[in-house]
Amino acid sequence: MSQVTNTVRFVLDGKIVEAQGERRTTTVLDYLREQLHRTGTKEGCAEGDCGACVVMVGSLNASGKGVDYVPVNSCIQLLPSLDGKSVKTVESLKKADGSLHPVQQAMVDCHGSQCGFCTPGIVMSLVNLVQVNPAPKRQEVSDALSGNLCRCTGYSPILDAASKACENKAALKLDDAADVPLLQEIRRSATPTLSLEGDIIVQPVVRTRKGNEFVSPATIAEVADYLVKHPTSTLLAGSTEVGLQVNKQFARPDHIVYLGNVAELKQVKDTPNAWHIGAVVSLTEVEGLVATAYPDFAEVLRRFGSPPIRSTATLAGNIANGSPIGDSMPCLMALGTTLTLRCGDKTRTVSLDQFYTGQKQTVLKAGEFIEAVVLPKPQAGQVFRAHKVSKRFEQDISATCAAITYTLKGGKLSNVKLAYNGLAPSPCRAPKLEAVLEGKAPADVKESDLDAAIAASFVARDGLRATWAYRSLVARNLVIDFIEQQTTEVA
Repeated sequence: MSQVTNTVRFVLDGKIVEAQGERRTTTVLDYLREQLHRTGTKEGCAEGDCGACVVMVGSLNASGKGVDYVPVNSCIQLLPSLDGKSVKTVESLKKADGSLHPVQQAMVDCHGSQCGFCTPGIVMSLVNLVQVNPAPKRQEVSDALSGNLCRCTGYSPILDAASKACENKAALKLDDAADVPLLQEIRRSATPTLSLEGDIIVQPVVRTRKGNEFVSPATIAEVADYLVKHPTSTLLAGSTEVGLQVNKQFARPDHIVYLGNVAELKQVKDTPNAWHIGAVVSLTEVEGLVATAYPDFAEVLRRFGSPPIRSTATLAGNIANGSPIGDSMPCLMALGTTLTLRCGDKTRTVSLDQFYTGQKQTVLKAGEFIEAVVLPKPQAGQVFRAHKVSKRFEQDISATCAAITYTLKGGKLSNVKLAYNGLAPSPCRAPKLEAVLEGKAPADVKESDLDAAIAASFVARDGLRATWAYRSLVARNLVIDFIEQQTTEVA
């Protein structure tokens, strides 16, 4: 392992690229296009919605002898987050003899491209898919492309192209053998740098003359130490929120702390009663984790965003962002989730339903951060239901999302926990509705009682995505749907 200070180093097609003199908020897309002239990667929306900018970002796998890739919206990823990683663009797919990757050739053969603007991003999404799944089902291909917009083809020839490409399975895997030793060479240190006095020194990836920094610590101790010294720092994980602020609001945070290289925060600790989900665990990983135990939660996460968004966005980031229409929080609140918060070397536990104090406001103190999300496992007899309502079924922001847990004892609802987003300045539990349900048989719950509880619980507000009349009606009807479908006790 070697290190060059104030330089972003990443591997691109068998070569180490050293990016010097770039802003800490330079995006991967801008650097690829403007400095490396990799113009196959396009800018469409600049907010991670259209998929024209998709590239593959690779990291050494657990054995250190191979590369694991994720699809990434390069328009919202910050260049310094690439330090120690590798990148594949659409130009990377061309072989030494000039022949195309099977996905590219199939797109030609099946007429999957018309105007061509979206084609590179579509190709990269498909190539990333077939690296781990060389025989995807049609629905899996459709899911992989859910974040790629195409105005011309109607998608059918693109789906046909994916099927045709997979007829040549032997040629689907990218040859990244030359990248592995280079990734080993530029791998970031897994141990903190210490001063002569034994104090932690977090080495910056990028530092400006004004003292502004982009740091990429490798341990929780480094993160905690840096935040105590710089409590107003911006934490960066998936960049699905910070990237928007950079592109749309021209934000230039003074100190950025990238968490993507902190091994402890990337782990899920499995205990008998709960999963302790590290702050950098992606939504894709969480979706797989809860698929069997809480299928409704997994479905909410699947509709959260496209694969490039879910592969980088984190559960802790969604919570910390505190959006009033954050999709994961109602599910987590209904399930009794708690947060492990850390400041310096001290930690405390806070229930998620007590975490928010207002719109985008939380109980986090200066220098404190979310270390883990503690998600309880299902209990005997527990029923969990959740559903998101939005104008578009896929890739859309909630009008409201509701989630509930309960048990049926003697045919009556017990231990009811109900939570919503979109009805209040922050996601929240609904104790007055819980009281209406508790101890009643599902058939005895009256719509008028639920309506009265909703009116007493929330301030009527019309919004851009739904009127209050619609939201309140949906909030009531979801509860009825959740309890009517479960009329027998669960073993």
